[in-house]
Amino acid sequence: MIYRIHRICMLLALVIFCSLMFAHPAYAVGEGNIDSGGGGMGQGSSENVWSPGNDGVRVTVIRASDRSPVTRPIDITNKQPDVVYSFGKVSKVSYTGGRTLTPDTGVYGYVNPAQALPKIVSSESLGASNIEEIKSYFTDEQVVRSIAGLTGMPFDSLISGEYRLLIEPIAYYRFQGVMIATTATEAALYDEVLSGGLRSRMVSLSHKNLPLSMFLETPDLGYPAWSGSRTSAATNTEIKSSLGLGIVRFQDALPQEPEISAFDYEYRTNTEVITAVNVKGGQSDPDNPVSVIFHIGDRSYTVSNVYYPEGDSQLAWIRWTTPEEPQAMTITVEAHGGGTVSQGTIRVNIVDMNENPPPDPNADDRNDSFSRAPLPVNEERTSASWSVWRPWWQEHWVWHGGSEEGTGRWEDEGWWEFELNSYSADLTASMTVTPDEKAPTANGGILKSGYGLQERVETHVSTTQNSAVTPAQNAVSYFPEFRYERYWRLLERMDTGYDMAHEFQINGYSTYNRRTHFTPIWYPDGSYTVYTRLLDCWTPVGMLSMNMTDSLMIDGNLWSDWHIAPQNPDS
Repeated sequence: MIYRIHRICMLLALVIFCSLMFAHPAYAVGEGNIDSGGGGMGQGSSENVWSPGNDGVRVTVIRASDRSPVTRPIDITNKQPDVVYSFGKVSKVSYTGGRTLTPDTGVYGYVNPAQALPKIVSSESLGASNIEEIKSYFTDEQVVRSIAGLTGMPFDSLISGEYRLLIEPIAYYRFQGVMIATTATEAALYDEVLSGGLRSRMVSLSHKNLPLSMFLETPDLGYPAWSGSRTSAATNTEIKSSLGLGIVRFQDALPQEPEISAFDYEYRTNTEVITAVNVKGGQSDPDNPVSVIFHIGDRSYTVSNVYYPEGDSQLAWIRWTTPEEPQAMTITVEAHGGGTVSQGTIRVNIVDMNENPPPDPNADDRNDSFSRAPLPVNEERTSASWSVWRPWWQEHWVWHGGSEEGTGRWEDEGWWEFELNSYSADLTASMTVTPDEKAPTANGGILKSGYGLQERVETHVSTTQNSAVTPAQNAVSYFPEFRYERYWRLLERMDTGYDMAHEFQINGYSTYNRRTHFTPIWYPDGSYTVYTRLLDCWTPVGMLSMNMTDSLMIDGNLWSDWHIAPQNPDS
């Protein structure tokens, strides 16, 4: 296949020729979201006339995720139009985004394809265009490969599902004696500049057969499906918002069942947690909702109204309390949407941190080989952020029917748009260790070994979405005499809420039932540092945690507080 490329670098022609010189079977590689209408053409004049067949298309590659053009538009036509006046190479997406109409009197560039375009714009003399032929043409693998080469987009990237082909019909016609080229959108914008001057002379082309030659069957890229008249001239507003475009979507971007991606978790017993999954696939809005069901043990939790735009995803989560007994669990998750059900699994390990407290210290304990260990290094995370898509309805009122009062009606042909709401959570906390009040010779932060110490952890959680964040519910302390391993203490929750406090549990070896930890009598003089992990502040994007330390000074031991005196012989 050989391209005749006019007013474009001959090197590009050679590259395209080389890439297409071998014949391949024709396969469809995409889905055409295109429909058409139109009708008879009125009579023009020598100054304002369109010859049937003088048409083509403008093709732009659009990234679906943010609706941005990623290639320069190219104009393709079977003709060799002698265009004097155009508006450059600008796509409808760019005009929708606020790009203004800019006249261009430079050399008009176009491409003549080897595989001729089907009829694009209907006319009386050549007949109506065939929308099935148009769809077949723009989803043909060889045509898509050619477009990829012309735009500089790798074919495999183009059909990956991340991109769309935006197809816009173009007409070449004489207006006020000058040959011009416009897409349907440009014609509407130009008519507004001329205060209706284009419509008054070329209405059958500029406002009927050209814009109605292509429109969407289903909403895409922020443009609605067209449900208005297919035979009557449209308004400038209707053309700009809804007409003069077709879209080719590729396989990975076609409507699909929801997909679930999940994370495995480790939780503590008897703890309120957040379990989340990420859902994507197709599009979910109030007209096409997705729901997610979590099956945990013998209970099921349903999250309804999980909404997200096409090409994106949404977090879905539940808040629940873990069992009191340690165990391994498998959570099954179902996503319902688009008439299909997808499943995923989450593996959960639930551990009991209250099973290994330190043993009872004895007065004759020794540890002659003791050496101080470095403090543990554990990951911590004190802030988190996440986002939730919220759909909102973009109204688009269109008049249907005659111009006389009472013969028509207004219909809202709007569509769903999405805004991304952001949320966050922050965790702060403080830790204090003090000598037990029962240590008789303690002085401020100085304690003799063998006596007890107490600890208090005060937490604060701030968040912009209370329903999605738990308090910091567990604190676990580790001690230097055990080299911050082997034994630990799970602190007790002293209250509830985001300002939760934690203290040692009552020590079963304490004579006075104190919330205390006894330092070993053999511990050497110097710093005694307690390390505490604050855990289980859960958010939809994981757990917040903190590493904390506080210290006392050991100076002497409790034996030095004992006084031994001879027995009174008279007693």
